[in-house]
Amino acid sequence: MHRRPRWRAAAAALIVLAGAGTLSACGDDGGDGKSGADAQLRLGYFPNITHATALVGVEKGIFAKHLGKAPKTATFNAGPAAVEALFSGAIDATFVGPNPSINAWAQSHGKAVHVISGAASGGVALIVKPGIKSAQDLKGKKIATPQLGNTQDVAVRYWLKQQGLTANKDGSGDVKIVPQENAQTLQTFQQGSIDGAWVPEPYASRLILEDKGVKLLDESSLWPGGKFVITNLLVSQQFEKKHPDQVKKLLEGVVEATDYINQNKADAEKVTNEALTKLSGKPLKQDVLDSAFKSITFTVDPVASSLTAGAQHAEQIGLLQKTDLNGIYSLGPLNDVLKASGKAQVSDR
Repeated sequence: MHRRPRWRAAAAALIVLAGAGTLSACGDDGGDGKSGADAQLRLGYFPNITHATALVGVEKGIFAKHLGKAPKTATFNAGPAAVEALFSGAIDATFVGPNPSINAWAQSHGKAVHVISGAASGGVALIVKPGIKSAQDLKGKKIATPQLGNTQDVAVRYWLKQQGLTANKDGSGDVKIVPQENAQTLQTFQQGSIDGAWVPEPYASRLILEDKGVKLLDESSLWPGGKFVITNLLVSQQFEKKHPDQVKKLLEGVVEATDYINQNKADAEKVTNEALTKLSGKPLKQDVLDSAFKSITFTVDPVASSLTAGAQHAEQIGLLQKTDLNGIYSLGPLNDVLKASGKAQVSDR
């Protein structure tokens, strides 16, 4: 009798966490059923400025230029939902945070995914109500994160533990963590239902500029050199094996989109805002855009050391069993693209 690999069955556990994802424009004629130039890559990303590489790559036609046709796209609120779509075969690759990447690797015992590029570093902060001036002031307070087990959720729970505070998965402890969609966090913060949020851009800047929040902590201050991966590119190993040419072309697009953002900040902001408007129905104010872009570094370097540290953090707070990450990166194709362009190569260490 044919049996699904155990990791596919285990991945069903992620479905509970994946409810916030919104899959759009993903048909059944993607990469798994075709080969070579006939493959139409299906790409996932979030409506976040930390995913500007994807937004710009899609909207400027950069990915379409390199792939030969525009990728089919899917948008998600947070990582676990994107990982579930990757596991189910609904998408072939997705921009996603480090902790969902780690979880995907762990759930599949290293058989389902590879990290093939970085995309962004930084752009995350803990925003709180005025009057909260230290970690100890958070006792008895409610702090929102995008989703249980996502990158920001792990970061805030680990940080609170380092401050001697408890934040349990069931919502108990010194600080109550409230996983909710980022858009909802803007409302609950304004209504006073939560006291703060550990969120990525543009939500961090919106909470400050629109809702009079105060930045208690910039996550970059917790990392060596202020660098930590917030977004990387995850690919299905099945698609990677069947369509290495498409993977390389996607990476060429990622490199070009990254260069475009860094060399054309004003237009990159404009394009990103237009894309976010299409997805959310409302444009961001210019001061929010400027603030958000200022806090993010767009880079294809996956900042691998921070992913490894993030896995250790998740283990220490009980959201991940001890996991061997050896082999999670497949950076050869990216380094080939970088070398061909005369750019510095990146490391998986």
